[in-house]
Amino acid sequence: MKPQVNIAVVVDVIGALSDKSLLNGNLCMVDDGSFDSTGQGTSELCTVVVPGQVVQWSALAVDLQTPVEIKSITFLGPGDGEDGDRGGDHSLDGDHLDLNVWAGVVPPFMAPGVPHKYQLELQMYEGGHSVLHIDSPALMRL
Repeated sequence: MKPQVNIAVVVDVIGALSDKSLLNGNLCMVDDGSFDSTGQGTSELCTVVVPGQVVQWSALAVDLQTPVEIKSITFLGPGDGEDGDRGGDHSLDGDHLDLNVWAGVVPPFMAPGVPHKYQLELQMYEGGHSVLHIDSPALMRL
């Protein structure tokens, strides 16, 4: 087992801003974990983790001249995403949005075998539709 699993969040910023969506191929996620994560290369990545392991998210823009930052990661609970209880909100205010990397440690109390969905909120430029999110990725404890 690796002590850290890295999750790359790759965004087509121009496509996402045009569509006002991170879907339609505008976002893909991959990890380098030791276990068989599902949904590699999609917005529905389910990364398999173990307690004590560090998880690090990195935001990357397809076009390197268009900025994308992670605004927040909010775990939704073991429910079906939008209806899950929100806990562990790790958000920043708009004055400090220069984070391309977020990291956290998998807690020992995380229920095994259950996908723990999270909302990934990304900031692209500024303006009315510059903050977009998805609720489909998850972490799952082995």
